[in-house]
Amino acid sequence: MSRRVVVTGVGLVCGCGIGTDQTWASLLAGKSGIGPITHFDASGFDCRIAGEVKGFDPLNWVDKKELKKMGRFIQLALAATEFAVRGAELKIGPDLADAAGVFIGSGIGGFDVIEREHSKYLQGGPGKISPFFIPAAIVNLASGNVSIRYGAKGPNSATATACSASAHAVGDAFKIIQRCDAEIMIAGGAEAAVTPMGIGGFAAMRALSTRNDEPERASRPFDSERDGFIVGEGSGVLILESLESARRRGAKILAEIVGYGMSGDAHHITQPAEHGDGGYRVSMAALKDAKIQPEDIGYVNAHGTSTPIGDAIETEALKRVFGDRAKKVPISSTKSMTGHLLGGAGGLEAGVSVLALRDQILPPTINHEKPDPACDLDYIPNQARKAEVRYALSNSFGFGGTNASLIFKRWEE
Repeated sequence: MSRRVVVTGVGLVCGCGIGTDQTWASLLAGKSGIGPITHFDASGFDCRIAGEVKGFDPLNWVDKKELKKMGRFIQLALAATEFAVRGAELKIGPDLADAAGVFIGSGIGGFDVIEREHSKYLQGGPGKISPFFIPAAIVNLASGNVSIRYGAKGPNSATATACSASAHAVGDAFKIIQRCDAEIMIAGGAEAAVTPMGIGGFAAMRALSTRNDEPERASRPFDSERDGFIVGEGSGVLILESLESARRRGAKILAEIVGYGMSGDAHHITQPAEHGDGGYRVSMAALKDAKIQPEDIGYVNAHGTSTPIGDAIETEALKRVFGDRAKKVPISSTKSMTGHLLGGAGGLEAGVSVLALRDQILPPTINHEKPDPACDLDYIPNQARKAEVRYALSNSFGFGGTNASLIFKRWEE
């Protein structure tokens, strides 16, 4: 049995805002959330800018006694989930608990906790390691803490597929509901890798922008002067429900999720496959799952990280998907404003795609000033655009060649 699955809540927390409304307004205004790193002294680093969640007070979301049990990525996930749950007006009582699950991914998890506890070990030996070290750091404890807080006793899992993690989490949650293993899934991802090792590790790979004097202009997907991505932090969480569940609750439906694709590049640990092979195949898999054609897609939220190789190869993949129509399809990378949330990116961008369908307005790719001849599609440069869109495609690609595509549909009875 296969059934319709809808989105009834979206929770967003990132450098552009704390909360769905604030984040969405910032994105539509083309406002960058990228600035100088404040989480640690980055003066000795090649990259000294990031998409930090500014003004985030975890005590607004977590009891003080619980904080030591949670890495920052868990705190961000709890905040985003609260926004999503409020928006969906969802209450998981005993009658619904077994049918409600959680699937929240993260690429890295509690990097901040790992670094802190390792430092304590070096300074004072093993006796200084916190007994909460492991549960505060491991990837599945975002899902674990969300399920505990809301009493969701159904399917509970987590993905750790690099920058595809939360897109995979949303897609897997969609399939769980579709095959009747749950009625409701809280799904998405979270990341908090703006740490010395997080920034230092990506910088050592020469993957990051070094436009430190112009942080708001540093992330420039598809632009000829792009020089690397910007690490962002935050969380994106969706409430997915069977259509029957949403109708029973009288929930407001924001969009429908209709397609999910997965693929592997089998090519390289960090570089995407030549000619966009993995990106092409994963988009086609999602289209097949949705039972629609490429010409039905009216908007693409691209992976678009602002790396020289990645953006060009993704452009090639999109040209293969859309053929002669490729230059007519509106595409944007909201990473130009949020930075790259790594394992949290797909959840955030799935939420953005849902809001674009709800409001029929498409967020821009900012800092698109000097088009790259190799990236010659319609990237919605610099200003949001009103449009009539029925289907939106959201793409996420991760290290190791792990890819995910999600297709959402404007809500129609």
